[in-house]
Amino acid sequence: MQKIVDWIKGHKAVSAVIAAVIVVPGLGLAWWLGSPLFIDVTVDEEFPALENAVMPSGMAMVDAQATMEVAMDSPRQVEEEMMEAMGAMLAPDAVKVGMFRDGDSFHKGSGSATIWDLGTDGFVLRFEDFNVINGPDLRVLLTTHPDPMGRGDVHADDVTYVEIGKLKGNIGNQNYPIPNDVNVDDYRSVVIYCKPFQVVFSVAPLSVN
Repeated sequence: MQKIVDWIKGHKAVSAVIAAVIVVPGLGLAWWLGSPLFIDVTVDEEFPALENAVMPSGMAMVDAQATMEVAMDSPRQVEEEMMEAMGAMLAPDAVKVGMFRDGDSFHKGSGSATIWDLGTDGFVLRFEDFNVINGPDLRVLLTTHPDPMGRGDVHADDVTYVEIGKLKGNIGNQNYPIPNDVNVDDYRSVVIYCKPFQVVFSVAPLSVN
C-alpha cells in the first residue's frame, strides 16, 4: 500500500488526470440530476383541434379560441349553430378528467388533465394550468391504478401503465397524443414520473366525464 501511495505522490500529473476522470463526470451527473429542481420549463400549446383548423369566414383565431373554451367548459350549453359554424373538428369530447395532486410533501403538482376524443384524429391527453416541481427525466404515464401513491402502486403486478411521452415542461398547457393501440377506457390516472429514480412527482386520478 505504501508503495502505491509513494508512486501517486511521485506522479502528480497522472494523479490529476485520474482525479479529473473521476470528478468531472460525477459533477456532470450531479448537475443533470439536481439542476432541474431549480429550472422551470414553460410550455403553452394550443388546444389540438385549433392547431390546424380552418377558420370560418370572418372569424379570427382569438374568437375561435374563445368559442372553444366555452365549448370545453359547458359543451351542452353551446348553441348548435355556433358549433356548426366552428366545424365538427372544433367540438371534441372530453371523455376523462382529473386534477393533479402532490406526489408527496416535496414533489408537488397542480392543474387539470383531460383525455379528449378528437374523432378521426384519435385521443389526446391535455394539461391545463399545469405546474409541477421539475426533476430529471420526467415522463407522462397512464396507469390502470385509480390513485397511485408511489412506485409500488405503479409497478404492482395487477397494474398496467403506458408511457405516452417525456414531459415537455413542468409549467403550462400541453398536449400528449395517445397511441392508437391504447384503450383509454382501461386507464384511471395520469402520473408524472421520474424515470431514473422511479419517483411519483404528481398524480391526476381520472373520472369519466
